[in-house]
Amino acid sequence: MAGFKPDHIENRLFINGEFVPSISGKKFDIVNPSTEKLAASVYEAGAEDVDAAVKAAKEAFPSWSALSASDRQGYLLKLADALAKNVTELSYLEAITMGKPYVGDFLNMFGIEILRYLASKALDINGDSSLNTAGHVNITLRQPFGVCGAIIPWNVPLLMFINKAGPALAAGNTLVLKTSEKSPLSCLKVAQLCQEIGLPKGVLNILSGFGRPCGEAIAKHMDIRKISFTGSAVAGRAVKKAAAESNLKNVTLELGGKSPTVIFEDADLAKAIPASAMSVLMNSGQACIASSRVYVHASIADKFIEGMKTAMIQMGKSGDPLAEGTVRGPQADKLQFDRVMSYLNYAKDNKIDMPIGGGREGNTGYFIEPTIIANAPEDSKVMKEEIFGPVVCINTFTDEDEVLKRANDTEYGLYASVFTKDVSRALRVAKALEAGSVGVNCTSPTMALDLPFGGWKQSGDGRELSKYATDYWTELKSVFIAL
Repeated sequence: MAGFKPDHIENRLFINGEFVPSISGKKFDIVNPSTEKLAASVYEAGAEDVDAAVKAAKEAFPSWSALSASDRQGYLLKLADALAKNVTELSYLEAITMGKPYVGDFLNMFGIEILRYLASKALDINGDSSLNTAGHVNITLRQPFGVCGAIIPWNVPLLMFINKAGPALAAGNTLVLKTSEKSPLSCLKVAQLCQEIGLPKGVLNILSGFGRPCGEAIAKHMDIRKISFTGSAVAGRAVKKAAAESNLKNVTLELGGKSPTVIFEDADLAKAIPASAMSVLMNSGQACIASSRVYVHASIADKFIEGMKTAMIQMGKSGDPLAEGTVRGPQADKLQFDRVMSYLNYAKDNKIDMPIGGGREGNTGYFIEPTIIANAPEDSKVMKEEIFGPVVCINTFTDEDEVLKRANDTEYGLYASVFTKDVSRALRVAKALEAGSVGVNCTSPTMALDLPFGGWKQSGDGRELSKYATDYWTELKSVFIAL
C-alpha cells in the first residue's frame, strides 16, 4: 500500500450506468482524518437525483428480474472478481476517507467472499407447494419487491455495500444505494467496476449524499418498495418513520450495539484477553458489534485488567492507515473524534477510573488513545450509550444471574460473548443473553457467511448473510390452483 495512489478518484453520482454530476452541482468536501487535509470533493445528491435514480431503476427492473437466477449470479460473481483485482485501490480510498488501516483489508476480502456466497443464493430463492386442499395444487412464490433503497454507514463501506446489494440484486430487485458522506469513494469505484463488467444500466445506482435531503428522499420515495438501513438507532427510527408516512415500504434495519462480554472465573484468559482487546480496537472501535462492555468475575478482575492494559497498548499501535504495519487508524472525522472525547471527558468529570488512555493521541489527525474505563456505574452514559471508539468499559461480578441481568439491561442487542470452560454454563448463558449473535469463547468480529446477522431489540429488524438474507429482499405470494 505504501506509495500507492490511483490515477483518478471518481466523485460523481452513478445513475443509469453512467457517472453524472448532481443536478444542483453542489459538492461536499471529505477530509483525510489522519492528516486533516482535503481528500476529495464529491458531488452531493439531492431529492432530484434520487428521482432520477429511481426512474432508472424502475425502467431496469422488468428485464433484470426476468433474467434467470444463474445469469444474475454470473454478474455478481464477475463483480466479486473485479473487486478482488482492485482491492488495494478500494482499501486506499477507505483509508483516506475514514481512516481504516490497510491491515483492515481483510474486511474487504471477507466482503468479497460474502458477495460470492450471496451470488450463489440466487439459485436458492424458492417457494413451497401444498396438496392439503382438496381439488387444488397450491404453491408459494418468492418474488422481488421491484425498486429498493439502501443506506449504508461509513465505518466499513465496501462490506456494507455488499451486504445490501448482494442479496437485493440476487433476488431480482434493482437498487438505489446511498453511501455515507464520510466515506463515499470506495463505492464509486465499485460503480466503475459495474460498468466494466457490463452490469445492465439502472440495475444499481449509487448516490453520495447526506441523510437530508438524500437519505430522507429515498426513505420517503413512493416508488421504492423496500429499504434497508445500517446506522444509528436514532437515524433508523427516522427511516422507519419516513417509510410509514409515505408508502409503508418494507424496512429492515441493522443498528447500534453496546455488546457485553461475560468472563467467568474459569475462563482461558489467554483467549479472553486478546479477543476482548481486538474486539474494541478493530477499526478504531468504530464497529457496531464491538464488545464495549466487559463483565469479569471479581476473582480474576485484577489479572484481566492488567492483561487488557498490555494487550490494548500492543494491539493499539496507531499511525498512517496507508503505512504497512499500522493496526489502528484515527476516528473517521472531527465529529466522531469530538463525540468519543465527550465520553472520556464525562468519565473524568465523574471521577471514573481509567487505568489506561483517556485522551487525544498526538497533535495531527483524529487519533484517540486506547482506553479502559473501570467500574463505571451501570446507569452512567459510558455504560448505556454507544461510544464508537477504542474504549472498553470493564466491571466486575460474582453471581451469574446478577451479571446476566446487567448484561441484558440495555435497549441494544446486537452481539454478546461468554468465556467459560463449563459447557453447560456456556450454553445456558448463550441462551439467556439478549442478542442476535453470541460468541462462546470468542467475541466479535467472529461471524460466518452461512449464519444470519442482525440485532434484537433496538439493534435492528431483519437479517443479513446466510440462507435467510434473500428472504428480506423478496415478497411472499400464495397461488391457489383449482384442478
